[in-house]
Amino acid sequence: MHVSSIVWKIKRFFNIGSERKLKKAIKLINILAQEVIRQRRKLGFSNHKDLLSRFMQGDIANETYLRDIVISFLLAGRDTVASASTSLFWLLAENPRVAERIREEANEVLGLNQELTSCEQLRDLHYLQACVYESMRLYPPIQFDSKFCLEDDFLPDGTFVKKGTRVTYHPYAMGRMEELWGVDCLEFKPERWINKDGVFSQENPYKYPVFQAGVRVCLGKEMALVELKSMALSFLRRFNVELVHPSHHIPRFSPGLTASLRGGLPVFVREIKCTT
Repeated sequence: MHVSSIVWKIKRFFNIGSERKLKKAIKLINILAQEVIRQRRKLGFSNHKDLLSRFMQGDIANETYLRDIVISFLLAGRDTVASASTSLFWLLAENPRVAERIREEANEVLGLNQELTSCEQLRDLHYLQACVYESMRLYPPIQFDSKFCLEDDFLPDGTFVKKGTRVTYHPYAMGRMEELWGVDCLEFKPERWINKDGVFSQENPYKYPVFQAGVRVCLGKEMALVELKSMALSFLRRFNVELVHPSHHIPRFSPGLTASLRGGLPVFVREIKCTT
């Protein structure tokens, strides 16, 4: 048994140090989640179409189950989408030609100054989808992840993995591997996702594990993509984004489960004058 696993168990038993802080943090998160559920019950959920209301409409009365759903939304959904949005706007500010191409595609698909009205229209915005994927190739919201082996197994290259072994993979590093993405792997190039017919072309999820792969693929993948694309599209058609510290600014990330820019992303936001 590792020494670290003994230490945290001792701390938990005596309720001291980091384990005491963790216990308080978990209690606070649970209170927040329970308040979200309480407010939804108070306002009524039968006529609402948000995900929590849908779960509550399904005769799920288990408060612990509903609490876990809320916490999953907060931790797995909100922070990762916020991280992906920040990186996307940094790259778009650095590459204004890409932002302009997104606007041109939107005018072609939706019509000049016309609003997005359906998911079908969103699916037809292939270049926008390519930009989102390319942004997350370079700056994935979860930069590394781990799995634990339930039984003795072998990796595809024949490497033996003992039961209980922690296996970590690094989407951030994988997105910068020349053998996977070519000599231009460090360039922000949405066109690499567009095939000869001008349609978005998905890569092998094991090459691009931002949403994981196989039976463990991210359950919120489609929802996250809809959020990212609809938000980015709505914003870019109304505003230009310029970096406060252009060109020489290199993103630096704070330690944590979700990648977040240290100090945030200072930008100038300028309204685009509408044309008829």
